[in-house]
Amino acid sequence: MHKFPQARALARSLSTRSRGLATLHNAPPAGKSPTGIVMLNMGGPATVPETNDFLRNLFMDGDLIPLPFQSLIAPWIARRRTPQIEQQYADIGGGSPILRYTRLQGERMAALLDELHPATAPHKAYIAFRYAKPLTDETAAEMKRDGVKRAVAFTQYPQYSCSTTGSSLNELWRKGRSGALGEGVEWSVIDRWGTHPGFVEAIAQNIERALSKFDEATRSDVVLMFSAHSLPMSVVNRGDPYVLEVSASVAAVMDRLGHSNPYRLVWQSQVGPSAWMGMKTGEALKGLARLGRKKAILVPIAFTSDHIETLYELDLEYAKEARELGMQVERSDSLNDSPVFIRALADLAATHLKEYSAGAIGSTSLQMGLRCPGCTNATCAQQKTWFARGGR
Repeated sequence: MHKFPQARALARSLSTRSRGLATLHNAPPAGKSPTGIVMLNMGGPATVPETNDFLRNLFMDGDLIPLPFQSLIAPWIARRRTPQIEQQYADIGGGSPILRYTRLQGERMAALLDELHPATAPHKAYIAFRYAKPLTDETAAEMKRDGVKRAVAFTQYPQYSCSTTGSSLNELWRKGRSGALGEGVEWSVIDRWGTHPGFVEAIAQNIERALSKFDEATRSDVVLMFSAHSLPMSVVNRGDPYVLEVSASVAAVMDRLGHSNPYRLVWQSQVGPSAWMGMKTGEALKGLARLGRKKAILVPIAFTSDHIETLYELDLEYAKEARELGMQVERSDSLNDSPVFIRALADLAATHLKEYSAGAIGSTSLQMGLRCPGCTNATCAQQKTWFARGGR
């Protein structure tokens, strides 16, 4: 059964062409500081010359990639990988579009929030990327200048992992503890939302559009290949919930589609010699071709916008290899400027603010309070305690 029956109507009503996003019916008092909605994500180099800085920041993150002698080894790895990754960014147009799409999503979400929850208006979206500009320290300085006293850390990773959302929250905690965000900021966290009906609907609509490119007579035979960024097995084995949560997203999308097609969840973007979660997206496509299944759709299930993993890995590497094997392969669009998705972001934030104001929820979710059973990261424990106290 269709689990979000109003989504298409909402999409039409929220179209910027017909509605101009939203109207603030109850204007906030003049001079009121904004409620900050801090959008946390990995980020990506907006231009090719920024690639080395991005890679250095990434390999320096001990929450994501713990390395011995990290301060020495990380810059060396970044330098070695820079030429290859620079070429990949050049091949997708000269940089990652993730900042452009995150800014667009944030601005439209904030405009909707002013209407959906005027009690906390005005709302302002801040972008805090972990490895590319704007980095968390830049965002902290902007929030401090704006006098923000109420803020929501809103992860843009739909499914939680200590390596992604956890790392961003650790960095935000470090800035908060140092006073870089200002004094007396009240914090709460939206830490995961991979089964939200609006997110599921937006993904499902993109899949349906991709399916329409196949001959109707054989459309039900098309294999849906849900592809997510992989994790090292060392992270999975310490109890990280990411694999479970991505699986839940896939199950929700397939329920919405009425299980119209065969499907698999596969994993991409593995780096280095250690064991990672599999099977790999590229290997799965080769396996399908060997088994005679020659029609497939690649579905980015753990990304909220296009970036190198979709535009290069999926579009230029995997799909090209599959076509050389005689397959018809399409990719469902990333969420990018989807009005249904932007409405989902606004609904998530509005519901969170409303329930928090009413005392129905605390600063953090019950699930966020549980550390991975194998966790040995003291920063993780301190960060969770700090956010559970509202940033105090």
